Amino acid sequence: MTQRIVLDPVTRLEGHARIEIELDDAGAVADARVVIPELRGFERFCLGRAAEEMPRITAHVCGVCPAAHHIASAKALDALYEVTPPPAARKVRDLYYHLFLVEDHALHFYYLGGPDLLVDGGPDALRSIAGVVARLGQEVGRRVVEARRSARGIMAEIAGRAGHPVFALPGGISRPLPAATIARARAEAPKLVDFAARSLELFDSAAREGAAWRAAIDHEAFQARTHYAALVGPDGEVSFTAGELRVVDPEGREAARFAPERYEEHIAETHESWSWVRVPYLSAKGWKGFVDGPESGVYRVGPLARINVAERMATPRAEAARARMLEALGGRPVHATLAFHWARLVEALQAAEMVERLAADPELGEGDVRRVPEAAPREGVGVVEAPRGTLIHHYRTDERGLLTRARLLVASQQNAAAMQLTVRRAAAALVSGGRLEPSALDSLEMAYRAYDPCNACASHALPGEMPMEVVVRDAEGAIVQRLSRRIEDPR
Repeated sequence: MTQRIVLDPVTRLEGHARIEIELDDAGAVADARVVIPELRGFERFCLGRAAEEMPRITAHVCGVCPAAHHIASAKALDALYEVTPPPAARKVRDLYYHLFLVEDHALHFYYLGGPDLLVDGGPDALRSIAGVVARLGQEVGRRVVEARRSARGIMAEIAGRAGHPVFALPGGISRPLPAATIARARAEAPKLVDFAARSLELFDSAAREGAAWRAAIDHEAFQARTHYAALVGPDGEVSFTAGELRVVDPEGREAARFAPERYEEHIAETHESWSWVRVPYLSAKGWKGFVDGPESGVYRVGPLARINVAERMATPRAEAARARMLEALGGRPVHATLAFHWARLVEALQAAEMVERLAADPELGEGDVRRVPEAAPREGVGVVEAPRGTLIHHYRTDERGLLTRARLLVASQQNAAAMQLTVRRAAAALVSGGRLEPSALDSLEMAYRAYDPCNACASHALPGEMPMEVVVRDAEGAIVQRLSRRIEDPR
């Protein structure tokens, strides 16, 4: 008889998820899966809307990464209307986006995934920002709050509000950047660089130098020898808002390099009946299931992927930090899933350095910030590197500019196969005698949490059918009535 261990919910992530582990008669792991039991439906209900509404609509896909959807959508509209924003508009967008990267990476490291490393061995109640402050001191907490408040404050001045921005338009942005905002960005940027550098130092002292970290990162349960994909700039550098998509194989050799609008030639999708997330894979390799290796179509995106795919970081201090990381982990590519945390901090340093560079750019304050589209809309693809990985928006319209296709290929969706693979391996290593000990539970969640999954973003289309159930209980909690139905996939 099949037995199951269910972890519901998995905590400290965006959205909802549970882990189901199936055991055989001997109590060993027969299978394990990550189940995403939610549906957002953005691709479907955007059809028929005016294309220019999309940056505002898709910024509400979730509350964690609205900036990524807003900018990817605006870039898709630039392509759709065949218009190139003026230099000032592109640089204001980039300033906003790099501020977002700093604060979002800080959110994950200090609040969500990082406590697994910084409060290693502590009780569940302290695996949070509260535990980080309790262990490392109030000064650390103060720096985190100040840095995120600073970044989000400037973002709000640029975009109208820090969350769910409204400033990017096809062909540019809604208004020139005020001189006071530029002055604030120039004053705050060095502090953000210092914060990112101190975060790397904290990681070194509180996590990386410990024996537990080394054992965890080297453990076979947390290895996945996959392909990797990310945007790179013209010199092969890490780039978050422009460039070509590059894919490397598990040995680090280039497997593909292509313009973003050609992504459908290289990425296909499958699905599993037990999850709401479609599963992308590399077309050239085909779908062989949740396995890794050179012949598998499984690939990963995100901070670790960007470190593995790019030839260098785009800023000097971040490149020095990347070099230290690669030296410590045996060179590129790095397959250790827990190294996502380290890569995330290296990226935060690059993002902060880019904020400093952009804030000092004299073109930032120019008044020409939009080129009004004149071409008839047809089709457009916009790509950015979201904190969690490559984010693609793809729109097609009729002659009136109303959407006939809206496709969002998001980072957590692209990592879906790798997350399943990682969780299966971790479960097989951590379940013993048909039991998952409390101490092992933390490690199993770590395997999933390292990807910083954003499930609301990923679960935007039906893979099969959706069970809907309403349970009515009386005042004593007894079930009075249970109603259920299944909705078939409309595609």
